[in-house]
Amino acid sequence: MVQTNRVFAKMFLWLFIGLTLTFSVGYFVQGNEPLINKIFGGGSYFLIWILEIVLALVLTIRIRKMNPTVASILYMAYAALTGLTFSTLFIYYKIESIIFVFAISALVVLLFGIVGYVTKVDLSSIGMLLFMALIGLIILGVVSVFVNNQLFDTGLVFLSLAIFLGYIAYDVQKIKKNMYCIDNEDALAIYGAFDIYIDFINIFMDLLRLFGKEK
Repeated sequence: MVQTNRVFAKMFLWLFIGLTLTFSVGYFVQGNEPLINKIFGGGSYFLIWILEIVLALVLTIRIRKMNPTVASILYMAYAALTGLTFSTLFIYYKIESIIFVFAISALVVLLFGIVGYVTKVDLSSIGMLLFMALIGLIILGVVSVFVNNQLFDTGLVFLSLAIFLGYIAYDVQKIKKNMYCIDNEDALAIYGAFDIYIDFINIFMDLLRLFGKEK
């Protein structure tokens, strides 16, 4: 069995690297007007968005079967692509607001991660419930485009926040359980980092929609 402390240390290091890359790319791109115009002025943004979705699906479905080196490269590529789409956040929101929400998101993820790590309750049973709720959220998100109601959209943000807070605890416990059946520390760390990265990004976006201050 692998060492728990080493796995979680490596996992959070990979998480930190991924998040740093995402926000660094986003900040750099928003400060480069020609690059912004090139990305968002034509069809480039659509291609980036499609590539980001495809890469997320590939990682979600295949990451546990990948070589750790390949998984880490694709994880970094995904983090960089997310940074490109995140560049718009630095345009619409004040930088101090983004930093504040990032800090709150980190604290929330840490707290719910601790819950998932120390709880004696088996959270595996809520995995399917969270997935079904996520599918429902996606469907309601499509509906919101046609409804165009502020109250409805705010309700979706709270629903999304509840889902991904649940996923934080669920994913951390899942990673802890996997230590008993996976001997490769590096593989387990990168797999866990990707799961938590996805949770973090969604929680950050939800909190930014609720508390972010626009320029």
